[in-house]
Amino acid sequence: MSEPVWTPDPRAVAASPMQRFIEAHGFESYEQLHAWSVNEPEAFWGRLWDAMGIVGERGDRTLERGDTMRSTRFFPDALLNVAENILWGDGASDDQPMILETDERGGPVRSITRGEARAAVAQIAAALRADGVERGDVVAAWMPNTAATMLAMLGATAIGATFTSTSSDFGVDGVLDRFQQVAPKVLIAADGYSYGGKRVDCLERLEQIRAGLPTLRRTIVVSVLGVEAPEELTPWADWLAPHEGAAPHFEALPFDHPWYV
Repeated sequence: MSEPVWTPDPRAVAASPMQRFIEAHGFESYEQLHAWSVNEPEAFWGRLWDAMGIVGERGDRTLERGDTMRSTRFFPDALLNVAENILWGDGASDDQPMILETDERGGPVRSITRGEARAAVAQIAAALRADGVERGDVVAAWMPNTAATMLAMLGATAIGATFTSTSSDFGVDGVLDRFQQVAPKVLIAADGYSYGGKRVDCLERLEQIRAGLPTLRRTIVVSVLGVEAPEELTPWADWLAPHEGAAPHFEALPFDHPWYV
């Protein structure tokens, strides 16, 4: 048998939340914990929910067994919101850095604090609601890996919408193959991206993508390259501006609610 590529420092293991969970339940090893999780899943998952401090209502039942794996439901009575747990669940202070963003050239690092992220997500959620986006609707993003993409995902999740995304280097056919299946109501897209030191304008392809998505009510453009967008597209900053200072609100959703495609 080959040697492990990496093993954790024993001191880090001893101080880990998992080790505390093992000891709190009277086990002496990870193997014993694993056996318990397999043999008594109802007990294991219920205790794990409590130990993780998940924000939400767990409900009475931990597991509803079905005839198959697909028909088995975990926490069938639970209500929670993933965005609320990401933003608030660990009790982090507003000034704690949450997102660090830079470009491929290793330029200046932009730090977004937990407080800034909380405010931005509340603003995005309010803007989506104003556009008529409701629980179960789909918000799509054709975006590079940026802070705006992450915040848009959390804003959609906050109101119970389902978020889906592809990167900006996808071609028109690849984007439509994915997005046409889920019929998005709102599309968020970058005006372009940079790769290998080259600037790539996305606006021409964006028009073709919009033409193939008849369910769209609005298309929002995030300025990455600073390219002037057509009037029928809504600039990200203009879309958000009326909702500055919006109060956070999170839809309580079932445990198996579709969050991301």
